[in-house]
Amino acid sequence: MTLAGKLEIRKEKRMTMPYASTAPKNVRTVEVTLKYLNVLRKAVGFQIDPETAEVDWTYAQTLDPYGDDQNLPEECQQVGREYFARCPGSDLWIWFGDLPDATRDALLKKHKSRLAFPAGFEGALR
Repeated sequence: MTLAGKLEIRKEKRMTMPYASTAPKNVRTVEVTLKYLNVLRKAVGFQIDPETAEVDWTYAQTLDPYGDDQNLPEECQQVGREYFARCPGSDLWIWFGDLPDATRDALLKKHKSRLAFPAGFEGALR
């Protein structure tokens, strides 16, 4: 598969946009493999500038932070804090594990007070 060229569809795990079946007939929809989607996420991660990026965290499956795998085995299901970053104004959050090491390290250093535990529990500690 290439990012710039043709989209190759395989019979491995595929993502389908949930609204694809309700799209008008003149609107093209595309199915992409999880492998391709993960490559795209890593590519977007290289575009995130740690100086301007927005960061946040949420509780998510540690082995599937995006929630892509509908068939994650029960023995692999564990929830933990997962950290995400995005370019300002973007709707696309990228998991810290998909960021380049230098970007991830800079974001953790810059936003350590916002991302550190017990962030989010400030009111409960009073």
